[in-house]
Amino acid sequence: MTTLHQSGAYGHCWSYSWPGAVRRYVILAAIGASCLLGGLGSARADSFLRRQPDPRAATTSEAARRDAIASIPFEHLDRDGRAKVTEVLHDAAAFRRLPTQVIDCDPHLFLFLVRHPDVAVNIWQVLEISNLELRQIDSNRFELKEPTGTRLQAEFLYQNPEIHVVYGEGVYVGPIMGRPVHGRFLLVLRTGYVHETNGRHYVTARLDSFVQMHDRAPELITKLLQPLAGRTADFNFTQIVAFAGSLSRTAEVNHRGVQRLAGQLAGVQPELRVKLAELAADIARNTHGQSASNVTGTSVLTSHESAH
Repeated sequence: MTTLHQSGAYGHCWSYSWPGAVRRYVILAAIGASCLLGGLGSARADSFLRRQPDPRAATTSEAARRDAIASIPFEHLDRDGRAKVTEVLHDAAAFRRLPTQVIDCDPHLFLFLVRHPDVAVNIWQVLEISNLELRQIDSNRFELKEPTGTRLQAEFLYQNPEIHVVYGEGVYVGPIMGRPVHGRFLLVLRTGYVHETNGRHYVTARLDSFVQMHDRAPELITKLLQPLAGRTADFNFTQIVAFAGSLSRTAEVNHRGVQRLAGQLAGVQPELRVKLAELAADIARNTHGQSASNVTGTSVLTSHESAH
């Protein structure tokens, strides 16, 4: 279960119990940042609407699968990227559209975390939330390691503020399977932004995941494991998203605490520590209308710029 606690100088932060087995389904996209979002509208309570399927719920339906494939911007992928996407889609052992999430979160911080997942993972390490290791290999590629022996490499094939396409491959080692399992995955993160009249920013995220397994388990075991893996992925995506919103709200009330936290991130490039500190200051300034003399640092992003 998730519990909320006070984390010293950093203000309110989330502390999680991580089921662990399938978080690599979603770890890179969001974080990314990856998280991001809460409900833009409240559901009506009348009996008719209660009988309708929740459009934000997780699904593995063929209609959702076709919609997910149609949303991939093939025209913007290079030849290598198109080949990687096509290979995974051609022989995907599992597809899942994770629950759509909506949170109260600064959109610049959201994009920053999505595109620099190593920042989020390093924060979790500092706060002793997780023992994952995630490092940036180059501008668009990352390597994930777990103590169990799991190793993954992932890369952004395409990104803009509304869509991110992530491809990855590697080996999973853990209690669910009795031997290492090699495979590939494809993540498509769609994001929307709303600036409400009350001044609050809301970010909506929908994550589609395709998984291709090289070493397939027997059919019966695969069918038994998929529901567990899906629920675990749903849980982890929800928690990652909640973390982003929590970090954004912490910056509103204690931006200097977030800046001190940024200074402790020894596992990321120095410019990313500076950028996180600037974003924290900008969030506080936008929230409280504080003067530059009271809030140090500025954000250099606009809503349509890249968060590099």
